[in-house]
Amino acid sequence: MGEFSIFHWLIVLAIILIFFGGRRIPEVMKGLGEGIRSFKEGMSGASQTTPPPAQPPSEKPSEEKK
Repeated sequence: MGEFSIFHWLIVLAIILIFFGGRRIPEVMKGLGEGIRSFKEGMSGASQTTPPPAQPPSEKPSEEKK
């Protein structure tokens, strides 16, 4: 098996364009980037995201006993 030449990469690129189309490729790449970022965060054990702020407990009107 030899190395990939520029011609081989052009064929691969053409096949990707045929399967996904020009409009869908940015969405796929964004998802891939988010997946890689999440994987790296998981491997390092650190999380860049902050948890959502806690909501104060809502006060229920006291029930009147009859």
